[in-house]
Amino acid sequence: MHEALAVPAAPRPTVAVEGSALRFPVRRIFCVGRNYPEHAREMGARDERAPPFFFAKPADAVIASGSIVPFPPRTANLQHEIELVVALAKGGRNIAVEAAAGLVYGYAVGVDLTRRDVQAAMKEEGKPWDTAKGFDHSAPISPIMAAAGTAQVGKGRIWLEVNDKPRQMGDIADMIWSVPEIIAELSTWFELAAGDLIFTGTPAGVGQLNPGDRVRGGVDGVGILAFTMATR
Repeated sequence: MHEALAVPAAPRPTVAVEGSALRFPVRRIFCVGRNYPEHAREMGARDERAPPFFFAKPADAVIASGSIVPFPPRTANLQHEIELVVALAKGGRNIAVEAAAGLVYGYAVGVDLTRRDVQAAMKEEGKPWDTAKGFDHSAPISPIMAAAGTAQVGKGRIWLEVNDKPRQMGDIADMIWSVPEIIAELSTWFELAAGDLIFTGTPAGVGQLNPGDRVRGGVDGVGILAFTMATR
């Protein structure tokens, strides 16, 4: 017997799977802050090997590659952060680093769009970052590349350009915390499950986006993400 709902249920957000008609259902979106040394320094961090910290975006923040992304209101400094994204096929609590790779379904390329001016104001006032990070359409993402077995993405160029001009460039190998370490640490805070996405941090070079900007970025061996910021 089905439950009677008080209001219509919202559809569950999904992400395309590369080379397949399958869709990946998104449960939660977790994000890692300051996971590349140069970006940590440009954000003012002093201890580069401090334990990773996390924040979240709503599941329906995902927006497909090739989209026109609505420009968010209430910001004068919207910024891009190119990231490797991990998609989980399994979950659990207190996962060992050695077991973490076995939970991965695949990988994608994502951009963590950030209202940087709002974030700075929230930091200054000791308030949460939700309005700076978790707004509508704040998680553009490429199709997910399914991983073979426990294959890991441990190295490879990560890059982003705006209007054909380079902005960000790094290597996955530069991450302070590896994908298995991120999964293991995150599972001590939350019970992870199939459908979770993890944005794993961004290299240095984050910068401002304006209405009409064309954004293109990628992770070697994973894929390409492209989108255009809408004009207001």
